[in-house]
Amino acid sequence: MKETSLLLKFTGDSPLFKIIDFLIENKGMDFTKKDIIEEAEISKASLFNYWGELEKYNIVKMTRAFGKTKLYILNTENPITKKLLELESTLIRQTMMNTTKKEKILLA
Repeated sequence: MKETSLLLKFTGDSPLFKIIDFLIENKGMDFTKKDIIEEAEISKASLFNYWGELEKYNIVKMTRAFGKTKLYILNTENPITKKLLELESTLIRQTMMNTTKKEKILLA
């Protein structure tokens, strides 16, 4: 079992956020739906419950297809995705600031 990301610690580990978190962690890379199911550790039913919304809001986009296989990527140009990336960045910054404060207290 992999370590829970800051985004999932903040949002909870619903299948929707597991999908989004996986795509954020691997932004710039494209994946099949099967890859996403396996790597995000969700069920096939969960992926299909949320996939329509991800496509509807253009959070994911298809990059290429060969045969029946389609590959998808996080759409980093989408305003919603930009906000999710900003949230992740803010969580990382806040965690680093909190860690630095704790270290200063321990050294004092």
